[in-house]
Amino acid sequence: MTSDTRAGVPAEQQAREAEITRQVLDSFSDCTGPRLKEVMESLVHHLHAFVREVRLTEDEWNKGIEFLTRTGHITDDRRQEFILLSDVLGVSMQTVAVNNQAYGDATEATVFGPFFVENSPEIASGEDIAFDAAGEPCWVEGTVTDSTGKPVPGARIEVWEADEDGFYDTQYGDDRTAARAHLFTEADGGYRFWALTPTPYPIPHDGPVGELLAATGRSPMRASHLHFMVSAPGLRTLVTHIFVKGDELLDHDAVFGVKDSLVKEFRRQRPDTPAPGERDLQGRAWSRVRFDIVLAPDGA
Repeated sequence: MTSDTRAGVPAEQQAREAEITRQVLDSFSDCTGPRLKEVMESLVHHLHAFVREVRLTEDEWNKGIEFLTRTGHITDDRRQEFILLSDVLGVSMQTVAVNNQAYGDATEATVFGPFFVENSPEIASGEDIAFDAAGEPCWVEGTVTDSTGKPVPGARIEVWEADEDGFYDTQYGDDRTAARAHLFTEADGGYRFWALTPTPYPIPHDGPVGELLAATGRSPMRASHLHFMVSAPGLRTLVTHIFVKGDELLDHDAVFGVKDSLVKEFRRQRPDTPAPGERDLQGRAWSRVRFDIVLAPDGA
């Protein structure tokens, strides 16, 4: 049942509204791109249906336009408010689900997020991605295999995360590069590096998206996580995170990115526990986690 019926909209009015939708749909009749035509017609159909269903007022329409305008104005090469908006509405995760259908035991994908940066520094196996970012050291290791269990040597692994204060390097007002890097798997598909033990943090909420969350009674907090993007020829590129087992925010992640298979145990180590690579942690506690990655075939 639609709101038109519940609101008692007269049949003549319903016909007028339907005619507007028909005219707009007809305007795409000469579109030569089949996929573009399909997307635009579906978009118009659903947008018009939304307007009719909620009986959108002109004041609400104006406020919506103003909200999107401010979202555009705050977006720049260091902050992507539109991705943030997509994330908090679950559109990002829905798109991920559509484009990463389950394939065997391939590792599940999750949201890309707004803080990935191209041209991250390369590190060798066993080195540190922190680059002086604040936080507890964390040893991360695992393997990359294909869906048949065959090791994938030379796979590129991009990793990035927030520091212990909940900020990514791009959120600081300088040109620092910290808590992000890339490395390549070894001949046996193995990888290992030092990072920071992930901690919870709020997504940027000083802009339009933050206002939306506040108005709807939602928290801006994200569950603790470490980002991965893994790619190799002939295999589907994986964008994912790993999350910290026991984090109280696992069931309340602001962008709906948590999946049970991506929740890992970050095992706490005493300060006197010898660190991999004989690293001198100067008496600090640290953690370690294992994340074995399985890549689906390209086009799966």
